[in-house]
Amino acid sequence: MRFVWLCLCLLFPCLVWAQTGSITGKVQRMDTKVPLSKASVFLSNATYGTATNDDGTFTLTNIKPGQYELVVTMVGFEDFTQTVMVGKEPIKIFAELLPKVTELQTVTITSDVNWKANYQLFLKDFLGTSANAKKCKILNPHVIHFIHNKSRKLLQAYSDEFINVENRALGYNFKILLKSFKTDGINHLISWEGKVLFEEIKASDQQKEQWHERRRECYYGSSVHFFRSLLHNQLDQDGFVMMRLLRKPNLQRPPEELIQKKLDKFNQPFLTVATRDSLIYWRNEANLPKYNEDLIRTPIPPSAILRNTDQPNIYAITFPDYLYVIYTKRKETEDFRDVYRPLDMENYETSVVTLYKHYTMFDPNGVVVLPQTTLFEGAWSKAKIAELLPLDYSPDER
Repeated sequence: MRFVWLCLCLLFPCLVWAQTGSITGKVQRMDTKVPLSKASVFLSNATYGTATNDDGTFTLTNIKPGQYELVVTMVGFEDFTQTVMVGKEPIKIFAELLPKVTELQTVTITSDVNWKANYQLFLKDFLGTSANAKKCKILNPHVIHFIHNKSRKLLQAYSDEFINVENRALGYNFKILLKSFKTDGINHLISWEGKVLFEEIKASDQQKEQWHERRRECYYGSSVHFFRSLLHNQLDQDGFVMMRLLRKPNLQRPPEELIQKKLDKFNQPFLTVATRDSLIYWRNEANLPKYNEDLIRTPIPPSAILRNTDQPNIYAITFPDYLYVIYTKRKETEDFRDVYRPLDMENYETSVVTLYKHYTMFDPNGVVVLPQTTLFEGAWSKAKIAELLPLDYSPDER
């Protein structure tokens, strides 16, 4: 089954500069003004993190310049977040945490068997199924809570504590505070939102060199590589080509929800002649293309879609249809049946970008800041947690 990845928090590299910056600050309760010690302070999706001292103060140093989201979190309090642009000038932060109000919620009690089944579904869509995913391990899985609606094929997950993940494919340990995760099995959508803190795994020089090469493989051709390349007008030299995809729904194909219901109904262990024929019919309906499509092969220049905004360090791309992005430096190894490719076109990695409001915005790091407006299909939809890289990663440094 093909899934597309709804970008909620793309977590990849930022620009690398020669100088580094620092952030200092203090954390206290909002109601009593009492300093809070041992609160977690970190830059989300980066490798900078610490805990507050007894007087509530903290310091983060040697930070590569760029835009980050600073997060302060502590058990029993609402999270504090603030976007910061790190440069050569020190940044001072004063964070007040609001005590969390406990709300009574409807509790669904599930058996251990159900939890294990939900966890296996979660692993497949959260970590992925790539070679990198096979070298990833969640060290504390039972902090994850699940809500599973079988009839709607909807799996949701969240955590109140950090999920500790060991990624032996890329050489990172990271902590994820998972705010929400959703797999929609009918519409084939995966989305998640959370905060991440990375930490390098200690290893030999030989192992580090292997990780260095794997990280480069994950970065080059990624969505963040594309957005950074677009911003700096380097699409040609970086191997990206943009085209316009025309797409209309195939009116001969029944709605996806109806197809899934019929397949569930007729896919029985013991088939009669009637149910077998019905199953074959609905499988054929499922194989019909979702869209009638045509590709305008004239390359789109960056100036046609890239825009400045009235927000500092925030850029936008505007596009009325579907943006078709080809990465010419790598061949595609997976067959995406819903990603249109003309028969005479080279089998390069291809992604389709859907802009629900005809625009999306991103920062200098290549991170989409309006994720609800953006949907990735094709090559970029393959990147899961196992391919996650921190904002302060650079493909050229060891």
